[in-house]
Amino acid sequence: MERLRYRLISIIGIIWLLAACSTVPITERKQLNLIPTDSMLSMSFQQYDQFLKENSLSDDKEKTRMVKRVGRRIQGAVEKYFAEKGQADRLANYNWEFNLVESDEANAWAMPGGKVVVYEGILPIAQTEAGLAVIMGHEVAHIVARHGNERMSQGLLAQFGTVALTQAVKNSPAQTQQLWMAAYGLGAQVGVILPFSRLHESEADHLGLIFMAMAGYDPHEAVDFWQRMTEKKGGKSPPEFLSTHPADQNRIAQIKEMMPEAMAYYKKSGGT
Repeated sequence: MERLRYRLISIIGIIWLLAACSTVPITERKQLNLIPTDSMLSMSFQQYDQFLKENSLSDDKEKTRMVKRVGRRIQGAVEKYFAEKGQADRLANYNWEFNLVESDEANAWAMPGGKVVVYEGILPIAQTEAGLAVIMGHEVAHIVARHGNERMSQGLLAQFGTVALTQAVKNSPAQTQQLWMAAYGLGAQVGVILPFSRLHESEADHLGLIFMAMAGYDPHEAVDFWQRMTEKKGGKSPPEFLSTHPADQNRIAQIKEMMPEAMAYYKKSGGT
């Protein structure tokens, strides 16, 4: 009887997992998203606010305006894309925010719900507004593709199994929040984001290239940007952005292969 009960619960768990599958926009890759969106956004907003309280925003008004301007243009392109696809609800309850942080680190990261941070130290590598669009398009792509949820779902499933995870998410909201924190690498040091997988990085490159093109930025800038990042990596201490976002010739080659698709979007946006 106990074995039968466990099998039934397992079957229910498998059905729940299948129901939790979603599709990444543009690439149409199937992914697993187990964590409720409300939980993801709530924890993201809390942690993002805490980070901003513990870190100084840049006092460079011109550069800050540029970060916000690029962010808003990409946000607008993303919202238009989903509206045209009839999927505007995918961005429901997002609270977009783009901030430039006072730091020499060459870094940038994002959290669910439209929260993006850019460090001052990466701007010299970006060089131009279009170069910054490469960075921010990449980070917005991680958000829109729900890579954080997928990564957490995979890790939690491996750690707890179908049955335990089903019960945790369904019956223990507080426990789910703790799992969220652990899987995202947050808690002891807010803003330290665990590295994404190579699959997620490649997908963020793909989506980011298209999002920047939709926003009216020439996607060719992505090749130059990643070449500059690769050169920066040549030193003994590679920039923080590269420690979690590996840049190499294979990546650049892949971006070049994506260029015709991105340029089609760029031309539609009015770019020449």
